Amino acid sequence: MKPTYDERKFTELLLHVASRLQSDRSGGATKLNKVMFFAEFAHVRRTGRPISGAVYQKLEHGPAARRQRPVRDNLVAAGEASLEAEEFLGYQQHRLVPLRNADLSVFTTEELATIDKVLADLDGLNARQVSDLSHDEAGWQLVDFGDDIPYEAALVGARQVSTPTSRRLQHEAAAQAGLLSA
Repeated sequence: MKPTYDERKFTELLLHVASRLQSDRSGGATKLNKVMFFAEFAHVRRTGRPISGAVYQKLEHGPAARRQRPVRDNLVAAGEASLEAEEFLGYQQHRLVPLRNADLSVFTTEELATIDKVLADLDGLNARQVSDLSHDEAGWQLVDFGDDIPYEAALVGARQVSTPTSRRLQHEAAAQAGLLSA
């Protein structure tokens, strides 16, 4: 899979996610990076293609888009966003603050649904927790530090998480199939 990178779409995605993270106390650069990564790779799992086609690399604290810092810096230089440093739980956090609304017209309804789902799934998690989750992704595990994470890695099976609901459904399916002894 060799997706075409769309910098305008990536820029609007960055602004949109940063805007949505404004009310999240842990919504600094680390969480922003991970939400962007999860949105792109979740969309590959859902549709077979990424949202912006940005190239993500493996870094110590998880994946980040290679163009994220230059695009962020361009937004700040153009007066379309600011970068604010603040302390959160004893750590210095850098937060991108949009000064204009993202142009959501560049996204499909399906892409916006993926972004919303990722934001909902990661809501309430701090940057460390989101970073740890990104380390469970096959793409992050399969490449060396500094290397690009291929979008195909999104299709590598993830470890199944067992929840009360998944255990109940598994039990019901086994019972319906006659696999449980009486």
